[in-house]
Amino acid sequence: MKNILVTGYRAHELGIYDQKHAGIAYIRKAIATKLVPLLEDGLEWVITPGQYGVDLWACETALELKERYPQLKVSVLTAFLNPEENWKKERQNYYRQLTQRLDFYGAVSKQPYVGPWQFTARDDLLLRKTDGIVLVYDEDAGEASPRFMKEKALRKNEKEGYGYFAISAQDIQDLATEESYGDAYFSADE
Repeated sequence: MKNILVTGYRAHELGIYDQKHAGIAYIRKAIATKLVPLLEDGLEWVITPGQYGVDLWACETALELKERYPQLKVSVLTAFLNPEENWKKERQNYYRQLTQRLDFYGAVSKQPYVGPWQFTARDDLLLRKTDGIVLVYDEDAGEASPRFMKEKALRKNEKEGYGYFAISAQDIQDLATEESYGDAYFSADE
């Protein structure tokens, strides 16, 4: 597997409204847990749609992993030009600083938002250009935007053996619990 798509919830779907939220660290850790074995097997590209939430946290995670895996490249491929244009200033700054550190940044549609077909075109291109997906989504938590990508990825998995790696809310909770138990264990020994 050379190219992996990483995507999932938008921040607001998780009730996360700023970069200081404690849950982001656990989401990033869960993403890293899926990426490291792939990197050990020769993964070259992490590609995301660049939406505010899991996509950008995956980029941050991948950029950090580049320190240990210098062959890794990180890309954002958006649906249309300037997706951050209507975001709050703080989010715009975060997005622009992050995208400047990428190996590749592009837009499928070379115009601003026109319609939902741009998202469909982006998703189809992302699925064509990647060998698998790491998807942060838990349908037990209710339907949300990643549902559509999950359906497409699973169809491609059945037809072509497209890689599918899921990260559920329970996976993230387990990491948080494991870390808090570890902290309690170490502080009791000190």
